[in-house]
Amino acid sequence: MVTTTIPVAEGSAASEDAITIELKQPWLAALLAWAVPGLGHIYQGRTGKGLLFFVCVLGTFLYGLYLGGGKVVYAAVPWEQQYRWQYWCQLGVGLTSTPMLVQRQRMVEEKPLLWNGLMAPPRNEPVHSEDYSGNLSTQPNELAKWTVELHPYFELGTVYTVIAGLLNVLVICDAAGGPLIISHGSDKKKDKKENPPS
Repeated sequence: MVTTTIPVAEGSAASEDAITIELKQPWLAALLAWAVPGLGHIYQGRTGKGLLFFVCVLGTFLYGLYLGGGKVVYAAVPWEQQYRWQYWCQLGVGLTSTPMLVQRQRMVEEKPLLWNGLMAPPRNEPVHSEDYSGNLSTQPNELAKWTVELHPYFELGTVYTVIAGLLNVLVICDAAGGPLIISHGSDKKKDKKENPPS
């Protein structure tokens, strides 16, 4: 079990006024924070902060998913590009983003997709598309169709989900490391006056 102590404010009478926070097992808190944003903080007893992170990170992720029509979160497929960097960032949101890995595996193995195709990667085959004027066109693959039909929401949804994943990385670090403690500069000055360098 790990604890951290937040020092008392300058001018406080007693050192027992310091706040001690029990971080429990930091590695478990970090894992829980990855699995569900804010859960690591709730495990540590920092419920208010945990709920705030849960609402903000998952809200941002789900809004981005909504903007992109449920198609902006998917794992890279070999035909598109070897490494799709966005999905590495999106994985930062935790278990909420992991269906994309299941869907990718099912597509590679040519099995039927689950969840009505949610978070499934685009197929590499020509598809028909209809624009707002009712004109039909043929797109080279599903990714091109999504980009055309959802423009500009495909890009915006991708940005929102990536930001949510990166924000949760900071949440994970906070759960593992505890709150940031900044010591006052006046304490250093006191030490220098009391113990001058020899």
